[in-house]
Amino acid sequence: VDDGVRLWVNNSLLIDQWQVQSVRTFTGNIYLPGGDVPLKLEYYENGGLAVMSLTWIRVADPTNAWLGEYFNNDTLSGSSDLVRMDANINFDWGSGKPATPIDADTFSVRWSQTPILPAGRYRFAVTADDGVRLFVNGVKVMDEWNEQSVRTFTADVDIPGGATPISLEYCEMYGLAVAKMTRTKLDVGETVIDNSSAGFVKGGSTTGWHSESEGYGGSLLWTQNNDMARYNYNWARWYPSVGAGLYEVYVYIPDRFTTTAQARYWISHRDGFTLRIVNQSGYSDSWVSLGTYQFQGTSADYVSLADVTYEPYMTRLIGYDAIKWVPR
Repeated sequence: VDDGVRLWVNNSLLIDQWQVQSVRTFTGNIYLPGGDVPLKLEYYENGGLAVMSLTWIRVADPTNAWLGEYFNNDTLSGSSDLVRMDANINFDWGSGKPATPIDADTFSVRWSQTPILPAGRYRFAVTADDGVRLFVNGVKVMDEWNEQSVRTFTADVDIPGGATPISLEYCEMYGLAVAKMTRTKLDVGETVIDNSSAGFVKGGSTTGWHSESEGYGGSLLWTQNNDMARYNYNWARWYPSVGAGLYEVYVYIPDRFTTTAQARYWISHRDGFTLRIVNQSGYSDSWVSLGTYQFQGTSADYVSLADVTYEPYMTRLIGYDAIKWVPR
């Protein structure tokens, strides 16, 4: 169109671009129940060239396809510059652009769908360069909105069943552009939160954290101990995505970087907090039980560990690796 246009389909305003502009193409997607469908197109020409054309095609089944809203900025701001149905989120655009009229850099996309899912626990795996945010049932379950090279993030989510709104937000800043997502229904069983999982958070002195390519899943973190709760001591928490119920909690103790005899694990559960002290130096690549507890199935469920062991200052190493919840 050149210049303005408004399009109604089935009495719903689908495209509203009533403005002076050079030749542009606008798209919109809408679900139609079948039968007679009223269409209304309004157009105006301001000056200069006059262009107007309208086409429509049937796209993929909306139950399985993703509604993709593409923006020529990396903040999802303003009106989308392109809307289309994407069969899957499985894109590796390299240094190119996803489609006309979207630029190769500094663009963003919001994909959304509402599939009918059986109840259960699902693992969402997102591979991205650069940032991603994932929402399931209106809850943010992944937030990695950063400029970064290709990385894969996972989130395990308990879904009650039925219509389930899912939205993935993505931004490309500069360089390569990759956006991929898969969804897998997990067998009911143990839930493992590793130090690289979305449910793992850490804090304290950034220079106090050290990483190694060993341990459960091929990675672990470690710190040196504090003899008291000094300023900016290091700490970590493991948040599981589990339903309410009875679970036994295990901590994985790797072979190295675990010389403390007084690792103090706090378990937050339905009935309060429980302290379990583990001699990490007495185990090697082993799962160690911290006990069995009732959990609420909320963000109040977690296990925490700090580097405050009350052993002589900076004489011990504390390992932070994986923790698992096993239904009982």
